[in-house]
Amino acid sequence: MAKRIPGGKAGGASRDFRPSRDDILKFIRENPDQAGKREIARAFGLKGEDRVWLKDALRELQDEGLLKKSAKRFSRPGALPHVVVLDVFSRDADGLLLARPAEWPEENGSAPVVSIRAPRADKARAPGVGERVLAKVFPTDDDTGPAYTGRVMKIFEKRREAVLGVFRKLKDGSFRIEPVERRQPELIVERDNAGDAQSGDLVEVEPLSSGRYGLPKARVIAVLGSLESEKAVSMIAIHAHDIPHIFPPEVLAEAQAAKPATLEGREDWRALPLITIDPADAKDHDDAVYAEPDTDEANVGGHVVTVAIADVAAYVTTNSALDREALKRGNSVYFPDRVVPMLPERISNDLCSLHENEDRPALAVRMVFTSEGRKLRHSFHRIMMRSAAKLAYPQAQAAIDGNADEKTAPLLDGVLRPLWEAYGALRRGRNERAPLELDLPERKILLKPDGTVDRVIVPDRLDAHKLIEEFMIQANVAAAETLEGRRQPLIYRIHDAPTLAKQESLREFLQTLGLSLARGAQMKPSSFNGILSRVQGSDNEALVNEVVLRTQSQAVYAPENIGHFGLNLRRYAHFTSPIRRYADLIVHRALIGSLGLGNEGISRSEEERLEEISALISASERRAMAAERETVDRLVAAHLATRVEETFQARISGVTKAGLFVQLPQYGADGFIPVSSLGDDYYIFDEGARALFGERSRRGYQLADEVEVRLVEVLPLAGAMRFEMLSEPKPLPGSKQSFHKTRKGRAGTGRAASRGRSRRR
Repeated sequence: MAKRIPGGKAGGASRDFRPSRDDILKFIRENPDQAGKREIARAFGLKGEDRVWLKDALRELQDEGLLKKSAKRFSRPGALPHVVVLDVFSRDADGLLLARPAEWPEENGSAPVVSIRAPRADKARAPGVGERVLAKVFPTDDDTGPAYTGRVMKIFEKRREAVLGVFRKLKDGSFRIEPVERRQPELIVERDNAGDAQSGDLVEVEPLSSGRYGLPKARVIAVLGSLESEKAVSMIAIHAHDIPHIFPPEVLAEAQAAKPATLEGREDWRALPLITIDPADAKDHDDAVYAEPDTDEANVGGHVVTVAIADVAAYVTTNSALDREALKRGNSVYFPDRVVPMLPERISNDLCSLHENEDRPALAVRMVFTSEGRKLRHSFHRIMMRSAAKLAYPQAQAAIDGNADEKTAPLLDGVLRPLWEAYGALRRGRNERAPLELDLPERKILLKPDGTVDRVIVPDRLDAHKLIEEFMIQANVAAAETLEGRRQPLIYRIHDAPTLAKQESLREFLQTLGLSLARGAQMKPSSFNGILSRVQGSDNEALVNEVVLRTQSQAVYAPENIGHFGLNLRRYAHFTSPIRRYADLIVHRALIGSLGLGNEGISRSEEERLEEISALISASERRAMAAERETVDRLVAAHLATRVEETFQARISGVTKAGLFVQLPQYGADGFIPVSSLGDDYYIFDEGARALFGERSRRGYQLADEVEVRLVEVLPLAGAMRFEMLSEPKPLPGSKQSFHKTRKGRAGTGRAASRGRSRRR
């Protein structure tokens, strides 16, 4: 229960008994699970006009950056969420387990430590060092010990303290483990500890106790495959991030035993010419679309848009082996050389995939829009459909642009043109809504048959892509609205507004470019769009887009709604990709149950675990993103390993006290330039300007600068590249002013000082 603090007389606290700001902050810190405005008022006995006073006090604390609001709860900025995935790393002097969050943004400083409470007598075993757990966490008042205590909700499969590396046999007959992580040391393996490993194998090894001198030793505990084989690079990321990639026998057996869904309990929509539009190399198709003019005379120029989504819930039922494995994986993971699917191929690529001219079960939403893209109404239906055509994005776009082929020509007038006309209306609605519009091209790595890099391309951003994206967004909104209207618990896709601290940091940066950003806690995407439009086409366009992106919060899953800031939507849930995202499967079950569309609805136990499930799948998503990024880095590093000493055009993608991160636009991979190699000036780190500038010259380098660099070292397995700067430093806007604000240090080649106050946590 919330901690109760006397608040005054019955009928409302008098002003003399109103809590202080510190009292409010303390209550929120001690009661993270009950820190809504109503709970705070109840705890302090505030009634009547004192509740109005509390609302103003909470707003002031938000404006000052001392509080942030998520759904209806308040918390301190930088605080851990109430339910979080933790890694147990050690014990304290009293033997209590210590843990840190499995994922923690670098910009938030050092990750907080959580002291794990002993489990209750009726609970399962206690976790051990090296294990990963899901826990509820509670802040402490101890300034000298861990910042939180945690109560374990679930223990994941035990994580072995294993190290990943490549087994190498040296000329002298000895064995070494070549590291695949940048900070990992080389290891010695004695012949008796080599097992069946062959030179060039990717292996897991167990570190052994070593003497004081020489390289540490290790023992091979598993051979994962040859590094010379295809898909070896992604295998490194799979094992480094503990991504489940082999389906247990019972999961495969359950998938194999699944029978095609029947028409019973479904509407027959097989005559409706729904089509799929996907990448040309897509193997599973989970969404199909159709549009037609609205014939209602009250909606002149309006459109009826239908989005049909594969009915995964018909095959993956609650708490089945398929369901447990899907939750464990959380989502599919996409590498350049392979996909690690959330569901077995029998489900994802066969029974659920909306194949052309084949009967498939689906959950469909029919939406009616005005000519200006405003949604009037929508309805959900459980159907049997038959895709009229499978098209690729360029193929559909070419037909609209006047280059129809044999497949698209018959579809042009009756299917494709109505889709584009409906998209025209939805685009007008999107423009009115004004979501965040960042111009950040996505790169795609194309591989040779042997798994090495052929080339890196930036695919064209077509209207066909935008059409499908906007239709899916509207279907996701409709799902959230329906469930919320029926008071059905669900998992939202939420995206918080940038914190006030990040807004202020962006404001300082923009001032160095002569740009201003309005103040206020109620920042909207249009505020950022105004800045982006002002720099469009200028030399600072890439720089400002990059900094605005880094200002944004990370989208996550949660059972409580705060809206989606980037899309500028009040309610949003993921509904359109249940083949590859577990969140969408939960939303499907919630719709089926709340609308009475079948027996595969969400269960009471699932509703009670939505907070836990949200934490798990949010962590899985971050894990997948990290693994995908590291695989790209390793592939590109291996591709460039033979080009040491060559020069490249690059763009500065990160600025730190230690040096500059640079990205090769042609490849989309990053490398590092140590500050010690920049020259004989004393380089100072200006955090506000995202720059390093020289103490004497007042010239330097800034985020997004285009520069020329030389490749001097490559570590392919670690995905690391080191460069040397060839471009001369340039005068920086605001560098003189920044210099006078900076604490001076001793001059020295390649050393850097940091401006601003310490950001200890």
